[in-house]
Amino acid sequence: MSKAIVLYLHVHQPYRIRHYTVFDSGIDHNYFDAAYDSQTSNERILKKVAEKSYLPTNARLLELLRTNPQFKLSLSITGTVIEQLERWAPKALDSFKELCATGRVEIVAETYHHSLAFFYSRAEFEMQVEMHKRKVQAVFGQTPQVFRNTELAYNNDVAHWADKAGYKGVLAEGWDPILNWRSPNYVYRPTYTDNIRLLMKNYKLSDDIAFRFGDQNWSEWPLTADKFSHWLSEDKNATNFNLFMDYETFGEHQWSESGIFDFLSHLPVEWLKTAGNTFMTVSEAIDNFEPVDQVDVPNTITWADTERDLSAWLGNALQASSIQALYDLQADVIKTGDLALIDDWRRLQTSDHFYYMCTKYFNDGDIHAYFSPYDTPYEAYINFMNAYHDLKFRLIEHGVTV
Repeated sequence: MSKAIVLYLHVHQPYRIRHYTVFDSGIDHNYFDAAYDSQTSNERILKKVAEKSYLPTNARLLELLRTNPQFKLSLSITGTVIEQLERWAPKALDSFKELCATGRVEIVAETYHHSLAFFYSRAEFEMQVEMHKRKVQAVFGQTPQVFRNTELAYNNDVAHWADKAGYKGVLAEGWDPILNWRSPNYVYRPTYTDNIRLLMKNYKLSDDIAFRFGDQNWSEWPLTADKFSHWLSEDKNATNFNLFMDYETFGEHQWSESGIFDFLSHLPVEWLKTAGNTFMTVSEAIDNFEPVDQVDVPNTITWADTERDLSAWLGNALQASSIQALYDLQADVIKTGDLALIDDWRRLQTSDHFYYMCTKYFNDGDIHAYFSPYDTPYEAYINFMNAYHDLKFRLIEHGVTV
């Protein structure tokens, strides 16, 4: 029986809010472009990530696709990062197109603006999913068949929506309290659905690569491709090993000096040495393996932090109040028909803005601080709310009472 590595990589960069002060609000409607600010310059950050991660990773992946006919992978790429690649790093975007042109790279559906709209406005959520589908079709010539919600935020309602929307599969975190005694290394069926299938991330194996790979204090360091392949082979009954992680794992989160690119190049070689071992896209895993059980997820899970819930984005009053205030503007913003205003409103929905406001401590807090361009969560909140108040000013200019 075949055993498949299902490698899924997520590509995303937000439009970070520049240091936007109360003195800018009502005067300057530019919330995002800050070439003069090294911390929040989206152009500078995008170019850096493209050079360190996207270009070298895609070069390795393209070589693997050309030399190993069984190698395949899946990726998702947000509308916000596609826009920035088009504008500032077209060679990196071309390298993603080259991967897709091989016919062995599947693009997964998601929200265009990497938002949490599912939990605030189903109409806005569906609009962003449709926007993302059109963008993927235009840029890569694919129509996504499998869906992932932002930050792998998943519950029974997400699965029910994706099933009714016609997707064949949906991705989620393989969190122990949900799976209980079961393994993430199989295909499952979400409860209360008719046709859709569920692929759940093997977070232990995924995080060995995404978070622990370069840690010289880790008991398993150094992690080699043959060691990792051996770990997978020890599960005799598994069908699919779902390795889900950020694209920036390669070169940005784990620097080139750690050996991460060599690991990426050697893993398919080591894994395919054993007869029956293969790689599959998310759709192929769904098509090839029958679900072994159904999974019930009444409460939302995500792939972030030790809690695996939405607390990384909505866990404090700053986050909860600011995101609710933003969605409360929806009807008035859409009604204006002002495309620039609507676009700015949608860019402010990106989940990263609320992640930067997280006030958690200990290990999770350290992770939040690493990814934030701001010195404190309160600075992130102040910049966001100054932009929000400018949105309201622009609505007043349209004759809307707010």
